[in-house]
Order: sequence, then structure tokens, then C-alpha cells
Amino acid sequence: MREGSAPSGIHGRGLRYLRARWRVLVRLGGWSVLETGQTFLTGYAPARALDEGFLAGRPGVGLGWLGVAGIGVLVGAFGTVRVYAAVAALVEPLRDVLVGRVVARGVREADAGALSGLTQQVEIARDTFAGLVMVSRSFVFTAVGAVVGLASLDPLLLLVVMPPLAAGLGLFAATLRPLARRQEEFLVADEALADGLGRVCPGLRDITAAGAEDRVAADTARLVDTEQRAAYSLARWSVLRVASLALGGQLPIVLLLACAPWLLARGVTTGALVGALAYVTQSLLPALHNLVHGLGTSGSRLVVVLRRLVREPAAAPAAAAPASGGQTVRRELHATPPPHSRTAAPGPDDDGTYPAPPGIAAHPSAPALPDDRTDAKPADRYAESGHRLAPHAPALSLTAVSFAYGPAATPVVDHLDLALPAGAHLAVVGPSGIGKSTLTALIAGLLRPTGGSIRLCGHPVPSPEAAALRVLIPQEAYVHTGTLAENLGHLRTDPVPEPELLAAAEAVGLAPLLEALGGPRASVDPAALSAGERQLVALTRAYLSYAPLVLLDEATCHLDPGAEERAERAFAHRPGTTLVVVAHRISSARRAGRVLLMDGSRTAYGTHDELVRDSPAYRELVGGWTAVPPKRSEPALPLGDPDRVDAVAGSGLAGDGGHVVAYGPVRQAQVPRDLRDGGPLGREG
Repeated sequence: MREGSAPSGIHGRGLRYLRARWRVLVRLGGWSVLETGQTFLTGYAPARALDEGFLAGRPGVGLGWLGVAGIGVLVGAFGTVRVYAAVAALVEPLRDVLVGRVVARGVREADAGALSGLTQQVEIARDTFAGLVMVSRSFVFTAVGAVVGLASLDPLLLLVVMPPLAAGLGLFAATLRPLARRQEEFLVADEALADGLGRVCPGLRDITAAGAEDRVAADTARLVDTEQRAAYSLARWSVLRVASLALGGQLPIVLLLACAPWLLARGVTTGALVGALAYVTQSLLPALHNLVHGLGTSGSRLVVVLRRLVREPAAAPAAAAPASGGQTVRRELHATPPPHSRTAAPGPDDDGTYPAPPGIAAHPSAPALPDDRTDAKPADRYAESGHRLAPHAPALSLTAVSFAYGPAATPVVDHLDLALPAGAHLAVVGPSGIGKSTLTALIAGLLRPTGGSIRLCGHPVPSPEAAALRVLIPQEAYVHTGTLAENLGHLRTDPVPEPELLAAAEAVGLAPLLEALGGPRASVDPAALSAGERQLVALTRAYLSYAPLVLLDEATCHLDPGAEERAERAFAHRPGTTLVVVAHRISSARRAGRVLLMDGSRTAYGTHDELVRDSPAYRELVGGWTAVPPKRSEPALPLGDPDRVDAVAGSGLAGDGGHVVAYGPVRQAQVPRDLRDGGPLGREG
């Protein structure tokens, strides 16, 4: 069904539906006649009670007419009960038809919205249709009863009441179509906002991991602005709805009172005037109010819901021709991500889906390299993606970098200078809470220094260019639901050839787990993996990325010493890689070419042997690493750990239970389900 023809199609189907149930309509009209009689007696009986009874000195006659009015109320109530039964006979078949169409479409098209259609939209359609039938029927029969009553009392009363009533109905009829359009626009905007939030909220971690907060916030703000504009437009047209009520329902009251002397002078009795006021205030005004609000608001809602429920099944779309350079793969944020994506920065597309987040090392224009280039240096891959590397610039350069967690706080990093050439291997060591993880967050651009500057390959930090040059693996690794290949290729924009993926898994030490899970295409349940297994997945993902600078912030703390050594050596031997490791074992410092000791004023830099010789603080730290602690109650250590270091010490980068996870250009707060609280922000290991 074409969008433009939807309303007329719905109206046509509605007329056919009503014609097929003409007997129900006749029964409904028959019982509604009793309501007409009740309305007629609402004004006629009090008028006769005054004129022929109380004002004529015959109270018995007056009470008799009031008794007739009471009997009319009882008869009308009996008719109203029967009306509800007739309305149910008219409405329930509609519900059955809609349920049948929703179920059929859900089975035929595997429509994901079938459940919502059954539980919400069908009920909305049934209730709204029933309300419209009741409101429209009530106004028609109430108006007929009131008009007949006014004519019976005195035709002059019609001259006063009918013109403003007709004008009010005309104004309402003139505004009904544009008001319905505004109502529909508001409903569509509201549903678009709800749908957008429904897609965004389950994927907040992926949005943060991909660095898409600003874009998603801007897109959500546009949805909010669209709904606000629709609401303002609806409110402006609703003023005319109020005007039609005032014109058709309240102006007749004013005119009856203002014209009372003129009417009385022309033979209209006092009782007739009171009866006319009763018709307007007790019948016409409430019926008009219900009609305006019911038909004006619920009518458009019914059209919107019915158009969705009775839409024809969409024809199978023709296969879209892939764009040059490959096919764009999209996914919803809360769904299983595909292994590859050629899209640019993440954000909602026209269909409401999000491209797979490119990750830290993703490059929008990165071409898929042939299989014989799988051994290319990360820097070469980065350059081939269309980005520039500053010639002869250090891989990492810190100039007088300072950082404090508050204006009055003691600096965690204080005027630190550091330069690492490409291919360097640096271990960062120091006492717990001294600022090692803070330093890696500064290098990654997750925190902004309060002083000094940081550059990656000549690019300032933070910047998009610098963000694409580094990958940070924190202590608590991020693994999403999906296949193992999708997890490992999360930071790549080009498809990862399986031989390259298997080679990376073998180098890092993931191969046994990969084989145990069933290969790259095996599904992964993050909750079923141990902390060490999740770290191996994250390490292999980083190994496959194009980022030439790798930051391991206690990223191997859940591995045994042998597995840790294998992973670190894999990155150290990865072509063109500059490696920075926050060490939690002395073996990591011994393997590194250079060691940075962070210890406040005793910060030192050099090789392991130089620091052992020249730095008392480093010798003290090494002694604490290697000394056998006295017998006391303490956590169990991994078997065969020569360094005697608790392999599960928490990093505590963010102490509010949400740890920063650097899988995108900006920070991501990881859920605290399997994290330990590290205390106040800034305390880290």
C-alpha cells in the first residue's frame, strides 16, 4: 500500500466493514433512539413543569412532568446498556480481523513488530474505534433530540441556538483534517523518538566504545526537536478546537441569556427559555465537547494505528548493488555485530540502524589489503588508509605533562617528559595508586592533561588522528555477544582474512581457546568466558588492529606468567609496533627495553639494569616483587608464579564501579558486574 493512498484505503475498508455489519448498525441506532428520547425530555419536561405546573400554581402537574423526565432518564440508561452490547458486536470483529492480519504477517514475514502489534496496537485500535463510535453516535442522537425539543418548545429558540452551533461545527470540520495531520505528525515523531531511544539505550556501551556519543546525541536531539515542533504545531491548531467549542457550545448560552427579553416579548415562555438552557448546557455542550476531543484526537491516532496494522506485505526488495569498495554492513546496536563494516563514524542511518562501531583503530577509507599483505606493519596499514604519519616524529612524545583530578588535588602526573621512538617497548611500574593507569588514559586521550602536551606520531592528543593510532586494552576486557571472528575483527574496517586471524590467535596465545570454542565462526557468550579468556580475546583483537601504538594497562593480569610473556612478546615482535605495558610483574619490566618508574618525586627512566643500579625506589619495588612475603592471610597466588604478585589486583581507574574501557576515541564506562570498586576516582593500580 502506498503511503499517500493509505488514508483513502483505510476509509474504503472501513465503509466495507460497516456495510457488512449493517444489522449491528441498525440495532445500535434502534437502542440509541431511547437516548434521543431522554435528551428530548431533558428540556421539554422541565419547561412544561414550569409553564403548566409551578408557574400556573399547579405543583402536582409540575411534579408529574419532572417524574416523566426521571422515567426518561431510566429508559435512556436501559438503552445505553444495550448500546454498549451493540458497540461490542461491532468492535470485537474488528479486533479479530486485526489480530488475524498481525499473526499472518508475523508468520509470513517474520515481522519483529508482531508481538507489539498484538499486545498494544490492536488494543489501541479496538478501544479507539469503540470510543469514536460512542462519541459520534452520542452527538448525532443527542443533537437530534435537542433540536426536536427546541422546535417543540418554540421555533424562535432555534434562531438563537442553531447559528452558533452550526458555526462551531463548521469550524471544527474545517480544522479536522489539518488537525489530524498535526496529530499524526506528533504521533510519528513521538514513535520515532521512542524507537531511536530504544535502539540507542541498549547499545550505550557500543556507542561509547566507538566514540559516537556526540553524533548519537546530535541525532537524538534532532528527534527531540522534531517532536517539539510537532507538539507546538498541534497545540496551535488545538486552539481552534477550543474556539469551536466556545463558538458552538458556550456562545448559545450567552445568546439565550442576552436575547431573553426579546424572546419573552415575542411569546417565548419562561419554561421554554429554561428548557432551551437545559438543552444547551446538559446535552449539546457535553456532546460537542466529547465529539471535538474524541474525533480530533483519537481519530488520527486510529488512522495511524490501522494503517500500520492493515498494511500490505512489503515486496521483497531487490538486491542493492554494492558500492564501490565493498558492501556496507549494518547492525542494530543491541544486536550481534557483523565482523566487518565499511561505514564511517557510527551514527543512525535513515533506517534507524547503526553501522558496526569501527573502534579505535578504524579508518573510514581503509582499503581491504590483499592476503599477501597480512604481514604489513601497522604504520604501513595506517598510511595506506589515507592518513598521514609525521616523518621522523617519535611514536610517543610527552612534554611537561601534568594531570590532577581536581583544582586542589595533588597532581597524579607532574611535568612528565618522555619520548619513545617507533618500535620501542616500555614498561610502566610503580606503587599501587601512583598514576600508571592515569598515564595510559592520558596517552589514549581519555583524559585531558591539565598541563603540557602529548603527541602520537606527531599528532596532538586528543585528536581523531591520534585516536586512530593507538589501542588501549584495560584490565577488564570487553567482549560482546557474537562470533569469535566478529569480536576479533571489531577494530578493523576491512575483512580479516582467516589465515591472518588464525596467525594472530597463535601468536598471542588464543589458539587453544579458539579451537575449543569451535573456530572463528563459533558464537561467544561473554559471561561464559573467564577473565583471562576475555583478556586473550581483547589482546588478539588489538593485535589485528592497525594501531601502531599498543597500550596494555594490566591487560594480562588474569593470565599466568607464561601466557603473559607470550602475549607481550607477540606485540613486541609485531612489525612497527610501539608497546607500552603497565607492569604488574617484574618479568614484564625485565622484558621491556625501557622502564618508567612512577613514584612521585622519585620518578625515574632507564633500562631495568640501570634502574636497579641507580634508583633506590626501583630497587625497593623490585625487592617487594621478588621477596617472599611473611606467612599471613592473603589471596591465593597462581601456581608457579615466580614473581609472587597477586594476578588479580584491580586497576581501579574509575572508583565508582564503572571502569574506563578504551575501545573508541572517547571513554566508555564498563558495567561493574565483574569489576571491583577501586574507590575514589584517581585511585588506580
